[in-house]
Amino acid sequence: MPEDPDWEAYKVPPTRTPVSERTTSVPNPVDYFQSAFNYVLDSPVTLIRGWIERWQNRNKFYYYHQKFRRVPDLSQCLEGDYLCYYEAEAQWRRDRMVDQQIVEIVRERMAACKQREGPNQFQNCAKEMELLAQVTKAYQDRYGELGFHGNARTCLMKQKHRMMEERKAAENPCPPGTGSGRP
Repeated sequence: MPEDPDWEAYKVPPTRTPVSERTTSVPNPVDYFQSAFNYVLDSPVTLIRGWIERWQNRNKFYYYHQKFRRVPDLSQCLEGDYLCYYEAEAQWRRDRMVDQQIVEIVRERMAACKQREGPNQFQNCAKEMELLAQVTKAYQDRYGELGFHGNARTCLMKQKHRMMEERKAAENPCPPGTGSGRP
């Protein structure tokens, strides 16, 4: 850039605020109202607010998410221990809500990847698709077919039946319906 700019080429834009030229010696009443407002209302409020903030900073309260201790599973509760049943049920409901949120987060990541990648979503979002498939399969294995009124006991029974079916499938390697398996 040259040392001596051409002021005609680069004109300074005019200011929008006109320069006030006082031509009277009469004081402006707005100045009086403004100073009265400042001393009567604004200063006390600012002083009290500053005192409250100092007091709050001294007694600082840190908020963290509520942490629950892990309670025994329903299978570990003694017979007739209704408090243990209740705690296990509450723990199961918390676990179910956490698992629902995990599925939702993975689903949102998948949707964001699809939106971002457009027509190349099948190539570039393969990792997210695989993760979503794993997460939804795990969720369905644990909570599927329980319905809205599912509880820890029905979930435990479902898990027990699934384990029994897997054990039977391991003993009988032939697929069901082929006719060759048991005599």
